[in-house]
Amino acid sequence: MSRGGEMVYIPDDSDFSSFRDQCESLEGWHCRYNKAGVTVWTQGQEESCTVQKIKTRISCKDVPAETLYDVLHDTSYRKKWDSNVIETYDIGRLTVNADVGYYSWKCPSPLKNRDFVTLRSWLPLGNDYMIINYSVKHPKYPPRKDFVRAVSLQTGYLIKANGDGACILYYLTQVDPRGSLPKWVVNRVSQFVAPKAMKKIYKAGLKYPEWKRRHDPEYKPWVYPEQNTLPSVSLAELSVQHADSLENIDETGLSEDHLSTSDHEA
Repeated sequence: MSRGGEMVYIPDDSDFSSFRDQCESLEGWHCRYNKAGVTVWTQGQEESCTVQKIKTRISCKDVPAETLYDVLHDTSYRKKWDSNVIETYDIGRLTVNADVGYYSWKCPSPLKNRDFVTLRSWLPLGNDYMIINYSVKHPKYPPRKDFVRAVSLQTGYLIKANGDGACILYYLTQVDPRGSLPKWVVNRVSQFVAPKAMKKIYKAGLKYPEWKRRHDPEYKPWVYPEQNTLPSVSLAELSVQHADSLENIDETGLSEDHLSTSDHEA
């Protein structure tokens, strides 16, 4: 997403429009999974599959688009429904619709856990919403010894209103995991990990209104910027996170036989 590859910038309307087109287009995408209302596509060469694009789509009945938008923004709630999250927090704000944040997550054992520092931006468009991010470097949040610092080249969500009180959610991601991963991992992402993650978000959307009623119901800084108390971050403090500047580990020899049983749930 970073234009020219060097300058950190805040996405504009053309970036959001391009992201939306990628979500809605089928050209160049290969369907890998289509069951129970969840579809997964991939794009990219099999030989370089560790950085291929993955796109998923789920139809969410009984969850309005604005509710799912809140779910995806609310870091306090994320810790309740995302069982893979280790740590997630907002670092600082750039504008009324852009911030910098940190996220670390558990990878299926025996793989090493990964983390990101990303610049995130969001755009409400009538009844539809988009949230997109890409990896940046922040001087106070360098790579840590206990995680492999991964790189989001482009990741985001498109939430489309779909009739009364329902929506369609697209999730598109292109990530460099900074590791030569075994082929079975790439296959598992499209067949198990991505569908499971989408179903989790859908369930989180169903439960969010009740949870939010009991947890600071008026607090939504992503909707009401005046509530945002994060420290300001300057673009000058940030630089683009290039994958080739990070450690690259070889995990191709890891066997699927050692995968923890919980990771087999689809």
